[in-house]
Amino acid sequence: MTRRRGMSLAGQYLVLQLLIVLAVLVAVVAISLAQSAAAFERTEGRRALSAAEALGNNPTVRELLPNAEPRVGAALPAVAETVRTVSGSSHVALAKLEGTIVAASDPQLLGTPMELGPSRVMEGRSWTGVVNGGGSALLSAHVPVLDDAGKMIGIASISRNYPSTLERLGDAVPNLLTYLGVASVLGVAGSLLLARRVKRQTLGMEPSEITGLVENREAMLHGLKEGVVALDPHERITVANDSARELLGLPADCVGKKIAALAVDPALKAVLTRDQPGPDQLVLVGERLVVLNRVPIRSRGRDIGSVTTLRDRTELSSLERELGATRTATDTLRAQAHEFANQLHVISGLIQIGEYDSVVQFVNGATVDRTRLNDDVTSRIQDPALAALLIAKSSLAAERGVTLQLDPDSALGRVDEALSRDLTTVVGNLVDNAFDAVSGLAEASVRVLVGEDGDSVMATVRDTGPGVAGSHAEEIFRQGFTTKRPGPGGGRGFGLALSRVVCRRSGGDLTVANDNGAVFTARLKRGRPQP
Repeated sequence: MTRRRGMSLAGQYLVLQLLIVLAVLVAVVAISLAQSAAAFERTEGRRALSAAEALGNNPTVRELLPNAEPRVGAALPAVAETVRTVSGSSHVALAKLEGTIVAASDPQLLGTPMELGPSRVMEGRSWTGVVNGGGSALLSAHVPVLDDAGKMIGIASISRNYPSTLERLGDAVPNLLTYLGVASVLGVAGSLLLARRVKRQTLGMEPSEITGLVENREAMLHGLKEGVVALDPHERITVANDSARELLGLPADCVGKKIAALAVDPALKAVLTRDQPGPDQLVLVGERLVVLNRVPIRSRGRDIGSVTTLRDRTELSSLERELGATRTATDTLRAQAHEFANQLHVISGLIQIGEYDSVVQFVNGATVDRTRLNDDVTSRIQDPALAALLIAKSSLAAERGVTLQLDPDSALGRVDEALSRDLTTVVGNLVDNAFDAVSGLAEASVRVLVGEDGDSVMATVRDTGPGVAGSHAEEIFRQGFTTKRPGPGGGRGFGLALSRVVCRRSGGDLTVANDNGAVFTARLKRGRPQP
């Protein structure tokens, strides 16, 4: 599906900058109007108050005002108009103490009450402020008129027309246009430069392309069966897909956390954070055998972290073990076939020379040896799987020149299927390791003791090899540790680690000691503990 291409990054920044400029311009207009109103009230209010005080202190006004009547006499109107003209005010009015206007620049106001609004002039104090005069706003100054005794006898009012919003806006337009032009030029230039810088950092991709890339990456990462874990230079997890979280047992909120802060095995942490000497490094995670490949990531010569891919090799490893067991059985059968062929040749020769009694004696001897081995194992080990394993290992031991003995004190009844499977895994690994330890020695002997101790099954495998060095007593159980020559793909060093995991999973353990050779003791409890 083709993603519809939206507005370019430069266009988006330009629109954003213009909106910001417009918002700033509106704010500047509002502030300018408020400032102009405040300045008008402050400046013109002082002028109006000065003119009103001059009118109220005029001797003619003080003498004639107490007895003045509307439209009677010309002295008061003449004085008032003179003061208005000289001060450049819009309106003038004189009122008696009860508020009746007796002289005014507007004849229609004569005989009407003076509009005082919130004025405090009746308290004998001068006042300036905005009042409503004939439907329009006026900036008025009210001053009390006092007689020679200081008694209030009337009110002198000087008013100026309050400029409308359009008038004040018209006065501010030239400056606003200048601000708008400068801000627009700076905004457009800034948006273009910012878009150019951001596009360099995003490799020339537009926001819609980046969104599509992220969506595709998320779909791809979480759709992979292989695990993917990415770390930054500070060893914080930046990417962990679903498979990686499942394989490593990571919590759902692991992204953003340091690998050291998570419950991850130290050996696994080392693999995830250190340079990998070779490809396909094997790590035992719980009971899973995981293959890891770590690749450092560099950008423009700078280390930006690493990416590690993980593949679950447990099933493949199980198949390899099964194949190895099949090969072992095949080799054992081949050896036995070779042995039986030799025996048949002997029997054929004895028949040809007529030694019939010797034929019977020879056949009985061969049968007794084979039956004795089977009876010796099955009489002590009732579990079929473990008994079959020991019989097969006996044939393999004979081929490799190793004496495999089942301790006469061994005794084990039937066990459940899970415990039987764990026993064959642990005993098989321990016997194979013992064969490797005594390989090439003059006295190559391996002894197996299997028994029951309460709710546990004990398996002890001792050999006549060189034993385990004290410094390696715990290291040999660490995944990947081996004293043998590395096998193909580095697949050594996991048998003992896996055996200990199997033992501890059941609530038991696997330990090693030295007694004229290595002595491995495995303890497995019946019935796995409930989680």
